[in-house]
Amino acid sequence: MVLPLLAAAQADTPRFASLRAERVNVRSGPGIRYPISWVFVRRGLPVEITAEFEFWRKIRDRDGAEGWIHQSLISGRRTALVAGALRALRDDASASSSIVLYAEPGVQGDVLSCRASWCEIRIAGQVGWMPKDHLWGVRADETIE
Repeated sequence: MVLPLLAAAQADTPRFASLRAERVNVRSGPGIRYPISWVFVRRGLPVEITAEFEFWRKIRDRDGAEGWIHQSLISGRRTALVAGALRALRDDASASSSIVLYAEPGVQGDVLSCRASWCEIRIAGQVGWMPKDHLWGVRADETIE
């Protein structure tokens, strides 16, 4: 069997999205003829889209692993993972504001908005603010309304 050459067009810029389904097969190439490399089992997990080929998107996870998934398994809903260490979710976009909760690395939240260096996110039903550099799933220069 001969597989087509990849001529994946790069997206304008890498962008973040999230997984639409609870189980998502990640393939070694853009098509069902390519073997499954691994399976994500977490709906809403943020992924970075780095390339496109027809109906397939090349994605990268927070650990840097890359593979291809069908576009129907990607959602425009924005989510992010807490990165690095135990992080405070704050009442306002200020390091001196009161703490709503502490979140461990890998905790997933819904991104509601981002401005300057802070994002408003929902974690475990609680809404608050966290610095962008404490999150994986948003770019430092990104504004989300």
